[in-house]
Amino acid sequence: MTIIPAYVILSPVVGDINSLESSSKVITKKLITLWVLGHRRLNKFKVNFKFARTLFVVLSLLVVSVFSASCVGFGSSQSTFEVSGPVAQNQLNLFNIILVLGVIVFVIVEAALIYVIIKFRRKNDADIPEQTHGNRTLEITWTIIPALILIIAAIPTVSGVFFAANPPLSADEGAIVVEATGHQWWFEFDYPQYGVHTANEIHIPVETPVIINLRSDDVIHSFWVPKLAGKVDMVPGNKNHLWFQADEAGEYLGQCAEFCGVAHANMRFRVVAESMEDFTAWTEHQLSEPQEPIEPLASQGKNLFMGARGGCMACHQVRGTNAMGKIGPDLTHVASRTTLAAGLTNNTQGNLKSWIRNPEKIKPGNLMSANAPIYQENSDELTEAEISALAAYLGTLK
Repeated sequence: MTIIPAYVILSPVVGDINSLESSSKVITKKLITLWVLGHRRLNKFKVNFKFARTLFVVLSLLVVSVFSASCVGFGSSQSTFEVSGPVAQNQLNLFNIILVLGVIVFVIVEAALIYVIIKFRRKNDADIPEQTHGNRTLEITWTIIPALILIIAAIPTVSGVFFAANPPLSADEGAIVVEATGHQWWFEFDYPQYGVHTANEIHIPVETPVIINLRSDDVIHSFWVPKLAGKVDMVPGNKNHLWFQADEAGEYLGQCAEFCGVAHANMRFRVVAESMEDFTAWTEHQLSEPQEPIEPLASQGKNLFMGARGGCMACHQVRGTNAMGKIGPDLTHVASRTTLAAGLTNNTQGNLKSWIRNPEKIKPGNLMSANAPIYQENSDELTEAEISALAAYLGTLK
């Protein structure tokens, strides 16, 4: 049985594992200090000590909840409170409406509860509080008011559901269509209108609706770009879709939001929003075939990639070559992407060598280190010279 650390499961929510771990340590130390000081002070009182201690525990848990909820907030790369698109804005507006209604209900109910507790408390052991057996006016009131609140919340909710499900433009009217396929643990993207095939990075023009058709190749995944739209599941054998639009140019982080195995927390992607001119130039470049390597080291790396020693071509595709694998991401223009290993590290030569040398260290549970012959215990490890050669070749795939 595989034991998965809690921070691996929580990282899609909090965004940064290192930030979560350091924050958790600070919060824990502060809570322990508060508990010790509070416990000493409570020991001075003999009346209702058990109640006071229970109250202190409840308040401590409340503090933990507040700190946990604030791990991702304003300024975070995956905050749902700083949106940049009509779908995400509509969902944020709905959240605010429900939050306000919830706070109003909470305040009214708790105020009424406190009033009743104080007003009708037993004054002394001899007295028995007045017994009440029903109040038709109150019962009708607290039935009608919640029904009205639900109706108020239902109107923007239903409207938001239809808004998120129906893009304002169809593909024929100018919307961009992207076919997104979830794999363990990376994303594959196809642009049927342009014939572009890529992985782990989507390019879109700003202020243009983008329709994402969702499917899964293995288990249930969930497609989520917090600043652009809500999450939608990718279910094997079932077709889902969503749409979003980026109002501002920039990079938006995406994440699988459905637990899909040991490397779930490391299944990420990026959405690059740019001008229509830059998007057109990107699609044209993606259709081109990579140039033949000129440098001797890169040529040696290509031979390793295509040969039995490296065995890379069995799983990866590089258009214009004999590498036609479909198991892993398409690497035709891998050097033009901003990240490696499905969004885990920046795309640099140093990180590329580290990934080739030991992919398990960077992305625990990945299928490359589990299945590629070169990483098995009974095989010869790649030498540093071979790693440099492979990295040099992949660096030419721009």
